Amino acid sequence: MSNNQLQIARRVASLTPSVTVAFTNRAKLMREKGLDVLGFAAGEPDFDTPDIIKQAAIDALKAGKTKYMPTPGDTASRAAIAKKFTEENGIPGCTPEHVIVSAGGKHSLFVACHCLLDQPKPGEPAQEVILPVPTWVSYAPIAELAGGKIVEVPTTVDSGFRMSPEQLRRAITPNSRLLILNSPSNPCGTMYTPEDLKAIGKVVEEAARTIAPNLLVLSDEIYEKIVYGGVKHFSIGSIPEIAERVITINGLSKAYSMTGWRIGYTGSSGAFGLAFTKAMAVLQGQMSTNITSFIYSSIPVALSKCADDVERMRLAFAERAELTNARLSKIPGVRNIKATGAFYAFPDVSAHFGKTSKGGAKINSALEFCEAILAENLVALVPGEDFGGCGKNHIRISFACSNEQINKGMDRLAEFVGGLK
Repeated sequence: MSNNQLQIARRVASLTPSVTVAFTNRAKLMREKGLDVLGFAAGEPDFDTPDIIKQAAIDALKAGKTKYMPTPGDTASRAAIAKKFTEENGIPGCTPEHVIVSAGGKHSLFVACHCLLDQPKPGEPAQEVILPVPTWVSYAPIAELAGGKIVEVPTTVDSGFRMSPEQLRRAITPNSRLLILNSPSNPCGTMYTPEDLKAIGKVVEEAARTIAPNLLVLSDEIYEKIVYGGVKHFSIGSIPEIAERVITINGLSKAYSMTGWRIGYTGSSGAFGLAFTKAMAVLQGQMSTNITSFIYSSIPVALSKCADDVERMRLAFAERAELTNARLSKIPGVRNIKATGAFYAFPDVSAHFGKTSKGGAKINSALEFCEAILAENLVALVPGEDFGGCGKNHIRISFACSNEQINKGMDRLAEFVGGLK
């Protein structure tokens, strides 16, 4: 048999690689070659994991906790997470049996989507996944892999990148299966107010009673503790009328600066929540089974003993947000909305499309903007095309780095923009 007959599965071959990972990796390779590249691409806090969390894992490792663990997680971790969901987020009826721990938030999302979405049978319509855009680059590919059909709901700078209840109402059909929400938002750095989410919850409740009985909400709240714009975080799963229709995803990566630990978790409530968690455990049991056994001990410690560390980091992000916003506001042709959560700015740079850089690069898209500034000014940003909607006019800047680096990066961005003709 000729080698040209060998093929990769179509569902994988058609996947678009993560643009965030691509630009982050390119920046790393350039730095390895000795270039002074300033990285603003990775969504990763620059702080170290708090010592008390590290010590819990070290102690567990030394105690011999190196064996297989229950697929959903150990009893203590699931209990700590359920307590957090109940007391902090107000999610009613979330017990340890409604919780499963996975290898990071992305893994939680992947397993959840494959438990909630089916590949359509011949002649049947696909299950629809409502997705306000711009949004994180992995939601759509993962949902589509699971068989879902993406229904984009556009948002803009003028709406604060927030979907209105009326937009949601118009997007819902009898085939609607999943609404994915992410607040605070990656890439936009904005968030829904409690009033916004209560209004969205009312639309979900009404639709579930009428045209979309199978509609569920998947709420990604990974940035919930990184808020600083005067808007309080609110869990849509705390709304009693729809609580049993909400799956909440969270993890320790962002707020606790534990990105490399790969700890994500999912919570729910009610009878369906129990069935859903069991289904996730079955699927995860055929994938990764448990996460690394000796880091389970760090989960209760993080959730119960690290509030001061989280607050210290939150205050730093708040300061960085102010600095980034102030610097961007002084760069001509860059339209930015002030961040209120997470650690991203998402400015519109389309005013500079049609221009040419000092190095001779034609700038007709966000991708070309980011390619040119990386090559000429050694600044790694993320182009907005893959975030959907109006993202094609935007760039994402992660300010999860020092004030010194932010200032240096903004100097280079201003220099690059100033050289466009």
